[in-house]
Amino acid sequence: MKKFMTIWAGELISNIGSGMTAFALSVYVYQLTRSVTWVSIITLLAYLPTILLNPVGGILADRFDRRLMMICGDLLSALGLLYILISIQTGHIGIVPIVIGVTINSVFVSLLDPSYRATVTDLLTEEEYAKASGLVQMVGNARYLISPAIAGVILGFSDIRVILIIDISTIFVTVLAVASVRRTIQKVKARQDKFSFLKELKEGMQHIVKDKGVESLVLLMAFMCFFIGCVQTLMIPMVLAIGSVKTVGFMESVSAIGMFVGSVVISILGIKKHYSKILMVSLIACGCFMALIGTSTYMAFILIASILFFATLPFVNTCADVLIRVSIPNEVQGRVWGLISLLTQIGCVIAYATCGILADHVFEPMMQENGVLANSIGKVIGTGEGRGIGLMLIIAGVLMIIVALVLGSRKSIREIEVIKYEYELKNVEE
Repeated sequence: MKKFMTIWAGELISNIGSGMTAFALSVYVYQLTRSVTWVSIITLLAYLPTILLNPVGGILADRFDRRLMMICGDLLSALGLLYILISIQTGHIGIVPIVIGVTINSVFVSLLDPSYRATVTDLLTEEEYAKASGLVQMVGNARYLISPAIAGVILGFSDIRVILIIDISTIFVTVLAVASVRRTIQKVKARQDKFSFLKELKEGMQHIVKDKGVESLVLLMAFMCFFIGCVQTLMIPMVLAIGSVKTVGFMESVSAIGMFVGSVVISILGIKKHYSKILMVSLIACGCFMALIGTSTYMAFILIASILFFATLPFVNTCADVLIRVSIPNEVQGRVWGLISLLTQIGCVIAYATCGILADHVFEPMMQENGVLANSIGKVIGTGEGRGIGLMLIIAGVLMIIVALVLGSRKSIREIEVIKYEYELKNVEE
C-alpha cells in the first residue's frame, strides 16, 4: 500500500494542476467567445484524443513497464500546455492555440490512464481495491474541490499564464513520485511474443463481451459519463450567467466537498457487499440532484444540490470499478481498462459535442423572455440567460434515473457479486 500511496500523492498534485488549467481554459474561452459551443468544443478536444487512444495505451501497459508508461505520458503531456503558454506569451491570443495545445496534451494523457488503473491491481490485494478506488477518486475530486478555488483567486489578480506554469510544474512532481516507486519494485520485462495490435485489442474486447455483467456495467457507465459530461459542459456557463468568475470557482470547489466526503468515507470504511444495490441507488440519487441543480437561480440552492450530486458519484464509481476489476484477469487489465475507457467515455464525447450546440441554438432561445417555453416551463424555473441550460440539466437528470432503473437492475450485474462472494467464501473454507 505504501508504494501505491506514493504514486497516489504524485497524481493528487498533478490533478490539482490539471484542474486549475481546465477551469481557467473554460473561463478564458467563454469570456473570449461568449459561446457555450466553443467551451464544449475545447472540453471535447481535451478528452477525445485520450478516449480514442486509451485502447492503445492499454495494450502498451500490458506489454511494457506500466510505471514507465505513466512517466512518459506525464512528461509528454506537458508539451501541449507549454505550447499554449508560449502562444499567449508571444501575443497569439485566440482559439487556435488553445485547440492545438489541448489536443497535444490529451494525446499523451492516453498513455497514462490505463497504466495507472492497472497499477492498482499490480500493487494491491483484492481486499484493498474498494479503499484504493476511494483514494483514486479523491485524486479526481481534487480538480473540482481545490483547483477551481485556487484558479479563481489567481485569475482575480493575474491571468491564465500563471496557472499554466503551475500545472507544468506539478507534472514534474508526479514524474518523480512514479520514478521513485519504479526503482523499488521488480522491473517488468517487455513481452517477447510478436506484437499484433488487432489481436490484443480483440483479446481485450473478448473479456468484456463474454461476461454479460461486465458488458452491462460498461453500457451503464457510458450513460453515466454522458450525464456527467452534460454537467461539466453546462455548469460554468449557467453559473456565469448569474455570477462572477470568483463565484464560479467558489461554487465548483464547495460543490466538490460532497465528492470528497464520499471518497473519504469509502477509502476509510470501504464497501464490503451489496455493490449492485448501492450502484443503482446512487445512480438514482445522482439523477435527482442533477435535475434539482437546473431548477433554480438561487446560488445557495444550486450549491446544496451540487454538493449532494457530487457526493453520490464516488459510490457509483467504486461499485462499478470493483465489480469490473474482480471479473478481469490482471494480465489483460491494461488493454481491458483502455477499451472500457473508450467505450464508456463515448458518452462524454457525445455530451461535449452536442450540449453546447443544443444550449446555444435550441434550449437557450426557447427559455428567453419571448421564447417558446417562456409562458410554460419558464414560469416554473425562470427565463433569461442560463435558464435553457437549467432545463437541459433537468431533462438529463430525469433520463439518468430512467437509465439507472432499466440497466442497474439487470440480473447479470447482480451475478458478478454472487460469484465474487462464492469465491471469497471458498478461499476462507480452504
